[in-house]
Amino acid sequence: MDTTFVKGKRQVSFLAFLLVALSVLFQITVNAQSARSKDKQPLVVFVTGDHEYSGEETLPIIAAELEKNYGMKTIVLKAYPDHNSEKNIPGLEALEQADLAVFYLRWRQLPKDQLAHIEAYLKKGKPVMGFRTSTHAFNFPKGDESEKWNAFGEFALNAPPGWGGAAAHTHYGHKSSTDVTVIPEQAKNPILTGVTTTFHAKSWLYRVLPNYPTKGSQWLLMGKSVNPDKEAIDNPVAWTGTNSFGGKVFMTTLGHPEDFRLEPFQRLIINAVHWELGMKVPKEWKGKMDIQVPYREAK
Repeated sequence: MDTTFVKGKRQVSFLAFLLVALSVLFQITVNAQSARSKDKQPLVVFVTGDHEYSGEETLPIIAAELEKNYGMKTIVLKAYPDHNSEKNIPGLEALEQADLAVFYLRWRQLPKDQLAHIEAYLKKGKPVMGFRTSTHAFNFPKGDESEKWNAFGEFALNAPPGWGGAAAHTHYGHKSSTDVTVIPEQAKNPILTGVTTTFHAKSWLYRVLPNYPTKGSQWLLMGKSVNPDKEAIDNPVAWTGTNSFGGKVFMTTLGHPEDFRLEPFQRLIINAVHWELGMKVPKEWKGKMDIQVPYREAK
């Protein structure tokens, strides 16, 4: 028998076995990396409950877009049984695992056990995003043990501490709207990637000046009231900063349902979510979302 031939066959068989083994090992490694990558998907938790701006309808569309095109996991929490329910937002324990909390609230009076989940999140110094009426997210009666939450806008979002009062936080009438302009010094800010330098928003302008946003906040967009019902001054409508817990902040006083139809506003939100999470803002826009949600008069 030709022992050289037999030996050669054994070598070929061994090499074939080795190649198969390496291929299997490679696939196991790829699968493991893929699983780890999925585990590392950031979780964005949206907390909604407002009487007026349909945040519980617009933000789920944003959430779906983040999952479909930007590799994130999302949970959307809503006031129960409907948006006018001021004392119940089930599921706030989801904040324990959240990488970013997004708030669109107005004048809630949540029970202490639910507030505790929000407080625990904030105390971790994790990032926070807020829309419009979140400046006055809570409205507890004077003397209530949870009254401190009325200042949520200030301690969480670098915004005025509630509506009216000494902060003179008000707006310029429901028949007005807002011309929005990128602050020139911020033109290269990654959050403003793809955001047109000017656009028109349906939201009536909120007054936050002269004392807010809080010191150290970075203004991104300025708003000019169109057809105001009183003498108006320009006010910032979007800013970033660090809140009193050390968490990153993105806040915008825009948020009328018709604002969500605008591509510049949509891009602003997607960009800001990435920035809040410490991720690179995507250079490529995945396309405008179809958001057709009605405005409703506040009760």
